[in-house]
Amino acid sequence: MEIRFAKAEDVSGILALLKQVGRVHHQGRPDLFRSGAQKYGASQVLAMLDSPKNPIFVASEGNKVVGYGFCQVKIYENDPVIADHTEIYIDDLCVDESCRGQGIGKAIYQEILRYAGMRKASSVTLNVWCCNESAMGFYEKLGLKPQKIGMEMKLK
Repeated sequence: MEIRFAKAEDVSGILALLKQVGRVHHQGRPDLFRSGAQKYGASQVLAMLDSPKNPIFVASEGNKVVGYGFCQVKIYENDPVIADHTEIYIDDLCVDESCRGQGIGKAIYQEILRYAGMRKASSVTLNVWCCNESAMGFYEKLGLKPQKIGMEMKLK
């Protein structure tokens, strides 16, 4: 297995994994997530490949993408409230359903940590839906701790 920056030829594999993530979100919160939806389309993924602010890492086995990590480089400077710092936000992380439990997600996360160190980031952050208990457990095992909690009052 190789962890590397995504390339144009990885897009179809990334899109297949985005569908898996969409399915998990829809199953957990059908009131919020549409059935069959995915977060990004091919043109959006291709645009991110050329953006230094949006690195995408992939785990590949041969020509097959078995996992990915979408990131955003967030630089805070001269904000009236937030102290100056750089953070790497993990926008989305997925491992193919058929490959889970093999350390692929951990390897992607470790590569993101390495990248964050190279960028002199002060933190790596992410959001996880409470309905996705397996993802929450995975991130806790990696040492992530809650930073803030989103709350809601469902009215329907």
